[in-house]
Amino acid sequence: MNPFTDRKASYKQPPRSLLDRALSQESRRNKALEEQKRRRAKRIESERHIDLFADLKLGHSDDDAGDDGAEPEIVREGIGQLASLLQQPGPSSDAIAADSDATAMSTDALPTTFGPKRRGKRKKPKAASKKTSPWAEKLMYAELLEMPEGDPWAATPDLHVDAEEPLDGLPQDLQTGWVAVAPVPVGKRCLAISHQGSGTIGVVPNTTLRSRLLGKPLMPRFPSPLPSDTILDCILDQNWADTGILHVLDVLKWKGQDVADCESSFRFWWRDTRLSELPPPRPPTHSAQPQPSDPSPSATYRFPYPTTFYPVSYHTNTTLGNLLNTVIPLARATYYLPIFLPTVSVAPMALNDEAATMDVEQLDESSVEPSRAEIKSDGLLLYVAQAIYEPGTSPLSSWVPCKSPCDRDGVQIEEGLASPLDKFESLVRQRLSRQVKAGVTSDEAMHL
Repeated sequence: MNPFTDRKASYKQPPRSLLDRALSQESRRNKALEEQKRRRAKRIESERHIDLFADLKLGHSDDDAGDDGAEPEIVREGIGQLASLLQQPGPSSDAIAADSDATAMSTDALPTTFGPKRRGKRKKPKAASKKTSPWAEKLMYAELLEMPEGDPWAATPDLHVDAEEPLDGLPQDLQTGWVAVAPVPVGKRCLAISHQGSGTIGVVPNTTLRSRLLGKPLMPRFPSPLPSDTILDCILDQNWADTGILHVLDVLKWKGQDVADCESSFRFWWRDTRLSELPPPRPPTHSAQPQPSDPSPSATYRFPYPTTFYPVSYHTNTTLGNLLNTVIPLARATYYLPIFLPTVSVAPMALNDEAATMDVEQLDESSVEPSRAEIKSDGLLLYVAQAIYEPGTSPLSSWVPCKSPCDRDGVQIEEGLASPLDKFESLVRQRLSRQVKAGVTSDEAMHL
């Protein structure tokens, strides 16, 4: 069987799987959210050490002494019980040194040879296995939103709009418990990591981009305005060498502060707030060496590394009307972002020249001019508002692409059929029309 034809099942499931609550994406999503809440509560409880203080006793009060003048009973319990949990002091450095000297003296007395020397070639040690990068598989990937192919309401036309679980595949609490991210730009998903280092931020190379699967660096370390010990979930723009843009999708850590355990809505707000505090970008004095396949190698300026960090827009208002009027049109449209290009000629620099990357002097305001970069949209992302960031593919995030999946040659597997985003819009319209027929107002629909 052709493996590319199987991709149809990854984003479109037959209506039977949607009707079965045990197999539906909604059921798996609820289980994943409950499991996430349980692990979070258990971790918080363990960090507080509540179980250690559960049996602590303060003893009897002095006011409880009897009239006979007897002394109060002293309870030999309490914090003293925790003494056994303290780390025992290890041997001193002098004792360790004495032990090492004694060991050395004892080994000197042993014979240096234990038998005849073996003549011949020594066996080469086996090559050490390649270690997996600590940055591999750290990104949170969304599942493709499961939507039925036909009319989900045709079999049960009398089903009320506030049924326990809608049959259209859309989340039941789409209007109240989700955050929409759109438009998602076309590009390469990666991790942006700023390392600890001495020197001025934005001058010393302190940032690396890591691939999502193997965690390998995508380019040499480059300077950025990001503070040290920051980890961002990013999308490297498909034309980053011409635009210098790195799209920031999510934030895992900022300046040593772990944000991955926070809810989605807070993470997006934190991301936009912190990125707005960064200084304005400036192109470096050296441009990247054009590739031989470049149609105009000497006509445009080539960025040696990303210089501009743009957050991907998010929308907390996911009502059906706002999805139809604002979010879905944005997920389809091409948009433009401002960039800065140099007005003077700059010397080219090879991308693989690590020595050249140390020259990070940037052009001043008089040597740059504003321009615009065209950004193409790839689709729409939906995040559960109460979910935290976790590595791997998760049903707590859903992906609705603009186009149907393609094979290796770039040909769409299902030509002539509606794209996932078109199907998503059709299902949103159907649910909205059922609400209107049922006499449900927009305010009431928010609480369904």
